[in-house]
Amino acid sequence: MKNTIIKSTFFIAILFSVISMGSVNGQSKDISPSRKQAIDSLALEKVRDLSKYIAIIGDKKTQYTEANRVMDRAEELFAPGSEMGVSSLTSNQVEYYVVRKYFERLMALNYEKVKIEWYNIHYISDLEKQPDGKYVGVVTVYQKFEGSNGDEMVYKDTTKKDITIYVEKKQTQIAGKVIEFWDVMLGDIKVTETTA
Repeated sequence: MKNTIIKSTFFIAILFSVISMGSVNGQSKDISPSRKQAIDSLALEKVRDLSKYIAIIGDKKTQYTEANRVMDRAEELFAPGSEMGVSSLTSNQVEYYVVRKYFERLMALNYEKVKIEWYNIHYISDLEKQPDGKYVGVVTVYQKFEGSNGDEMVYKDTTKKDITIYVEKKQTQIAGKVIEFWDVMLGDIKVTETTA
């Protein structure tokens, strides 16, 4: 897990330098094709990181302190106030929870074994510029969920989810210089379909 996080942090650091805008000079620039490609890669990497974190949080073998540490890391991927949808084959309704609450509910599921796998992660909506200067896109994923007690499968489903991606220009200081860069945050995760 630590190696995965180190690799992910290194990957993000490289992309940070790729998507950096240079010193602030008062000019507003749109996203160039090469920079957009780097941003898309970073967004998909963050979604993949989230899938790993969710699998760890949901795994009953994960120690409580480790699960909490992973929840903290996972929360950092999201824009403030983001919510995640929860669905079930036994109900037509989708419930939404703020990110931390979702993770806590996931950790407390009443199964002896939980297996969660995300696959077929891809963009379904290209980044579109908003009036406030931010860009918004949508990434879709499929989640396979299995809950079992002993050798008996108690519940399983496959859920299609749409993840809102926010891209906005931010500033930081490096070696005394103000640097402008594009940051990627995950937003609401909506359930669009749940099947057996």
